[in-house]
Order: sequence, then structure tokens, then C-alpha cells
Amino acid sequence: MNRISRRAFVTSASAAGLVGVSGLALPYYSRANQRPAFTHGIQSGDVDATSGMVWTRTDRPSRVMFEVSSTENFANPLRLAPLDTSPASDYTVKRLLTDLTSDQDIFYRMIAADLADINAVSEPIVGRFRTAPASKRDIRFAWSGDTAGQGWGIDDTGMKTYATIGKHTPDFFLHSGDTIYADGAMKDEVELAGGSKWKNKVLIDEKRKVAETLDEYRGQWKYNLMDAHVLGLNAICPTFYQWDDHEVVNNWSDSKDLGADDRYSEKNIHVLSARAARAFHEMTTIRYEPSEPGRVYRKIAYGPLLDVFFLDMRSYRGANGPGMQDTVTPQSRILGEQQMKWLKRELANSNATWKIIAADMPLGLVVWNDATKKAGAEAVSNGDNGPAKGRELEIADLLRYIKNAGITNTVWLTADVHYTAAHYYNPDKAQFQDFNPFWEFVSGPLHAGTYGPNDFDMTFGPELKFIKAPTAEQGQNLPPSAGMQFFGLVDIDGATEQLTVRLMDRDDSELYKVTLDPVHSA
Repeated sequence: MNRISRRAFVTSASAAGLVGVSGLALPYYSRANQRPAFTHGIQSGDVDATSGMVWTRTDRPSRVMFEVSSTENFANPLRLAPLDTSPASDYTVKRLLTDLTSDQDIFYRMIAADLADINAVSEPIVGRFRTAPASKRDIRFAWSGDTAGQGWGIDDTGMKTYATIGKHTPDFFLHSGDTIYADGAMKDEVELAGGSKWKNKVLIDEKRKVAETLDEYRGQWKYNLMDAHVLGLNAICPTFYQWDDHEVVNNWSDSKDLGADDRYSEKNIHVLSARAARAFHEMTTIRYEPSEPGRVYRKIAYGPLLDVFFLDMRSYRGANGPGMQDTVTPQSRILGEQQMKWLKRELANSNATWKIIAADMPLGLVVWNDATKKAGAEAVSNGDNGPAKGRELEIADLLRYIKNAGITNTVWLTADVHYTAAHYYNPDKAQFQDFNPFWEFVSGPLHAGTYGPNDFDMTFGPELKFIKAPTAEQGQNLPPSAGMQFFGLVDIDGATEQLTVRLMDRDDSELYKVTLDPVHSA
């Protein structure tokens, strides 16, 4: 069999055709129960030049056999030692594929054997990704955030933005957080303006209430993996995951008080966040870090042109509050001392042309902890437009370090606020001015309510270069069917090393485009 081109594979593995091509089992399809089945597709992620994570889930205790090949016909595959699934991890299994060739299409295939009847085996399931290059070549990746929020679930159209992203055949997809909405219960129908209805055609019990137990948190992930577009993208494109607040509960920090929230019988935020973190690591392809099991922040080296630095702005923050401290303390931090040391060290050691800082929250937008009262800092900015205070102190220290260390070509990507925008941070217009100018691009939601726009805090001098958000007439929490679902595309030219950012909507309209020239050290 001839090798299939990447674009041809993507086309054949679309939401409509993927089942037939790869053996992918849509979880809501009925299957004979005599043999094991893969219930929620496959995923790959955290891919670099020589390795990548792969994931799947079975419907029963099973022995999963793995084959890896550089051709889609698996003519001469590498067979790996099998791994077993069990109820302890909800029948999920993931592993790191190692010793791969750089800049190579990698096909991986899994077959499950029933541990209770080892001769009963599943249909195969197949996925694909491409390893990072060792030399300069064109790179394309997408990013966005916010999946299945505000009660907008899987309707007849499904999570269309995922399919639109897949059409661009990105090397990887960066999910910027709010990967699930564990605090967002859904109903079968939602009344829309004008008298029409949104109908959640697919709904499971775990999505009818807020998540509290470990199984309920797992169920939030399973729900998203019931969408054909999500499954289709997962099979052909690695996802690099971050998390934010809705993986646990809205705006969570140590100060989160659920005492008056009747939806929760479990009121302890530490118990909830521990369960949510376990589900996050079980259900995604994030790598395991032996020095700190459960760590989310990390760097992915993607060839000589690109390093991606994934931040965790949730796990190490001090309690949400006014954010007006005058000195850096554990309570005023958002990244935490150890993550900040790691980030400075890794940025300084990076030889990549472009350093993408993937942040799960924006730097210069005001995100209130209490939106009704417009009080408390939920993100970095405290809303006072003055000198750096509170969490801004930690970011100011980082920006000063980047300038003084001569670190160039940093670009920040984020989501969280449910609209899309381009921000240019200009020290000439900032209250804190000891930094070099940089860009921040905002995208999302992938499939959730559309909100915004948020106010700027001028501590770091953000300039608005582009925005697409609801108008006052449109109101807030627009459904996905309104079309205002957004993602971003980043292209790095292998010859010129220029970086181009495009802000897109789910119908694949290009809303904004800017090309950045790299700064080369003398």
C-alpha cells in the first residue's frame, strides 16, 4: 500500500469518515458486548522530536497492545509491551512513545484483549501524529480554550470549532484551559432569544449536575469525548493541555467558599481540586513528571524555531482577594516561587527562535473574582491601573528578567475570557515600564458561551489591536450557534523565521492577521 498523504489522511479521518478509516469507536454507538471496545477514541499529546504521549480507554479490564509505525499500512510495526487497564484509573491507559525519528509521521495502533477472556479482542483503533523537526521547517499550530461551558453541550451540529481546526492540519493543538466545565450542569433544552431552543442531543447523568466525586469529574471528560469533531481532531492531531478553574469549580483558589452554594454537598475546595486533578491527568495526554507528580507546567521543545512554555496559573496562587499587596509573598503570587524559578531558567536556556508562553489567563485584562460586585482579582490584574501590586508584582519581575537577560521573541497565548483579541504591551503607555514590548493573543471559546469584552488594566500598557466580542445589543453568553466561537492559528516560516498569527472563527473566517519578524541577537 502506498503511503497516504497527511492531508488525505486528515480528510479521510474527518468526523464522518474516521470511524471507517481507523476503527474508531464512537462511544454512543452500540457494540456487541462479547469483545472489549475502545469507548472514547484515542489521543496523542506532548509531542517533541523523539517522543509523544498516546491515550485511550476501554470498556472493561483489558490488556492493550500497542504498535507503532512510520507508514499507515503498518507493514513493519514496532510492537511494544502491552499495558493493562483497570477500574483504578477508570480503564484509561496512556504511555510515552520514545526513540522516534524527528519530523516523521507516526502511526500508532491499539488492540484490547479482555483480561477475563484473553482471546476476546477488540477492533483496532488507529491514530497519527508528526514528531517535531530537528531542523528548520514550517510549523503550524492552533490554540483556543473553553469547551462545553455555560450549558451549551453537544447539539446536532456538535463542537464544530474542533472540525474547523482539523481542516488546517496543525502540527499540534494547544488547549489553553477550561478543558471541561465541571461546575456547569446542563439541561436537555435551553430557551434562546427569539423563541427558538438549543437542544443538547447528547447528555449523560454526570453533566446534569456539578462534579463532586472522582467519577463525576471523569464523566465531564467522557462527555466531551462523545463529540465526533473532538474525536476526529484527537485522532490526527496532538493536543497539548493546560488547565484553569473550570476543571474544578469557577474561580477556585484557597479562598473559595462553597458554603452557600446548594449545588455542592462537598464543600471542601481541597478535596474537589484533588479529585479534579486526578481526573485531568487520567483523561489527558499530559506527561508525567516524576519530580512532582501531577505537575501541569512544563516546556515542549518543538525544533529550533519553537519552544512552548506551559504555565499553571491556578495551582500555586495565593487566595483570590483584592490583589493590592506591595511586596511579593506567597499570598500575592499567581505562579509560585518554584514555577517562576523554572520559567526564568528555561527561558534563559532556550535556543529556539520563538518562545511561546502559554498562559491560562490574560495579563492585562481585568477578570473579577466577584463579577457582580466587580471585586477581587481572579487573574493577574487588580483593576487599579496603577503601579504593579499583588499578582502584578510577580509578572513585573518576570518581564524585567526577560528584558535584562536579553531573552527575545516571546509571545503570550491565552484564552479564558470567551472572546478573541490581539494585545500589544507597550512600556511607553504602562505604569510599570521596565520591560520590552510584546504581544498577547486571546482566543476562545471553542464551544461555550461568548462573553466580553473585559476592561484593560494599564499597569503593563496593553494596546488593543483587534477584538471580536458580543455587542451590548447581542448581550452575554451567546450560544455556539451564534457563530462567535474562536481559535487562533500560528504559522512559523521555516525560511524567514517570521511568525504569523491569525484569529479565526468556527466558520473558518479570518478575522485578524499579523506577522512578526524575529529579533536576532548580535
